[in-house]
Amino acid sequence: MSLNNISYYWVEAFKSLYRNSWLSLAAVGTIIISLFILGSSVLLVLNVNHLADRVESGVEISVFVQESVSGEELVDLGEQIKFLGGVESVNFISRERALEEMKESFGERQDALAGLEEENTLPDSYRVKALSTDLVPSVAKKIEDLHGVEGVRYGHGVVEKLLVLSQWVRTMGLAIVVLLGVAAVFLIATTIRLSVYARRQEIGIMRILGATNWFIRMPFMLEGMLLGLLGGLVTSGVIYLGYSTLVLRVNETLSFIQLINQPQIINYTLLGITALGLLLGILGSAISVRKFLKI
Repeated sequence: MSLNNISYYWVEAFKSLYRNSWLSLAAVGTIIISLFILGSSVLLVLNVNHLADRVESGVEISVFVQESVSGEELVDLGEQIKFLGGVESVNFISRERALEEMKESFGERQDALAGLEEENTLPDSYRVKALSTDLVPSVAKKIEDLHGVEGVRYGHGVVEKLLVLSQWVRTMGLAIVVLLGVAAVFLIATTIRLSVYARRQEIGIMRILGATNWFIRMPFMLEGMLLGLLGGLVTSGVIYLGYSTLVLRVNETLSFIQLINQPQIINYTLLGITALGLLLGILGSAISVRKFLKI
C-alpha cells in the first residue's frame, strides 16, 4: 500500500465526515447510546455477580455439638470435619463466645439474655465454610452423619434458591450484553449505510474507472473507525463520571451495599468500551459497504 493511497484514504474519510456532518453526528450518537446501554449493562452484571459472590461467600454451616461430648471428642470431631471433602475452613465456637456474639447482635436489647448469663444453655459449635456454595448441602449431609453432632444448620432451601438465582442472573446478564452488542452493530451499520448511499454515484464512477472494492471500501472503514473511536471515548467518559458519582452516593447512603470500586476492573471495562466502539464502527462500515458493493 503506497503512501499516496494511505493519504487518499484518510483525506476521503475526513471529507466524508465533513460533508455528511449530520449523518456523522447521528452515527456517533447511535454509538454513544448503544455503548452507554451496553457499558451500563456490563457494570450492572459485574456488580450483581460481585454481590452474589459476597452473599455466597458468607454462607456457612453451623454444626451444633451434643452436650455429652467430651473435650477430647470435641477436638476429634473438629479434625474429622476438617478432612471431609469440600471443606475449606473450620472454626470452633465455644458456648461462651456464642453468648457474646448473641449479645452483640441484640444490641440494646441485651436484657432479654439475662437468663442465659446465669446458666448458658447454648451448645458448643463449629462454623464450617465449604470450598464453594454448591458444595454446602453435600458437606452438611456428611457432617450430620458424624458422631457427636446434635444438628446442622446452613439455611436449607435458601442456599439452593440462592444458587439458582445467581446462575440465572449471570446467564441473563451475559445474554443481555450479547444482544445489545449485536443490536449496536446493526444500528451503526444502518447509520453508516446512509453515508454510503449518499455517495453512491461517486462509488459507481470509481467502479467504472476500475477501482477495486478494497480501494472503495477503505475510506469508509476509516470513517467508521473514527466515529466508533469518538463514540467510545465519549461513552467511557460519561460512564466513568456517572459510575464514580453512583459509588460515592451508595457508599454514603447505603453502606451495606458494596459496589465494585476497584480501579483495575473499572479501567479495563472503560478500555473495553472504547475498543468496542472502535470495533463496532469498523464492523458497521464493513457490513454497510459490503452489502452496497454486493461483494
